[in-house]
Amino acid sequence: MKNQKKTNKRSFLFLILFLTSLISLKTLKKVNIQDIKFSGSEFLSKNDILNNSSLKFPIRLISIKTNLLEKELKQNLSLKSVSVSRQIFPFGLKVHVNQRKPIAYGERILNNKRISGFIDKEGIFINQQNVDERNLNKLTIQVFGWQEKFKDILSKILISQEVYEFDLVKISFSPNGFITIEEKDLKTILLGFNPNLINHQLQIINNLKNEFKKNNFYKKIDNIDLTDPNKPKIKVFKP
Repeated sequence: MKNQKKTNKRSFLFLILFLTSLISLKTLKKVNIQDIKFSGSEFLSKNDILNNSSLKFPIRLISIKTNLLEKELKQNLSLKSVSVSRQIFPFGLKVHVNQRKPIAYGERILNNKRISGFIDKEGIFINQQNVDERNLNKLTIQVFGWQEKFKDILSKILISQEVYEFDLVKISFSPNGFITIEEKDLKTILLGFNPNLINHQLQIINNLKNEFKKNNFYKKIDNIDLTDPNKPKIKVFKP
């Protein structure tokens, strides 16, 4: 009985040693592009991973910095999220991506050059080459002057369409942050520099839209100044 226990213990220790050695050897094995298991997008490919990261093949599995790779891919491919993990069985690198969904056209200035792209619900700029334009629904909103620092207020403006009854056509940011929007019926609306006023301003826009709808006042409007939402100014066309 004691000999049987010793034999079982030795077998168990041997199995542990064998598995540990196998795993160690697998992690030291080099990964090539064919060892990537890619999911989450039919538009992007394994080559996009290679072209938009510091990853160079072949590379040992244990040497791959997954956190760095996730950060590079998320930034360079305009992704919402990325998950990268090393796999022993089956051997390889697992990459799953979640792409952003464009809801507006976008334009930004970078190194004195105009760059066209798209904007998602979170106000994030998506590079044009990272979007499959064939699958886009017709977009009706244009965003000009996008900068990283404007993304939060831009997101609030875009999401407001789900809450209020107005139709945005254009959102513009000057280099110093002056916000102007254009609504289908209310025309040009000046919002100004203060992002803290945006919720109040959007509510006023919705109220004006509903009020003017009753008396067909739209055709008389030239622009609306809401830089001070407590004192709205409506400029009308003079006959």
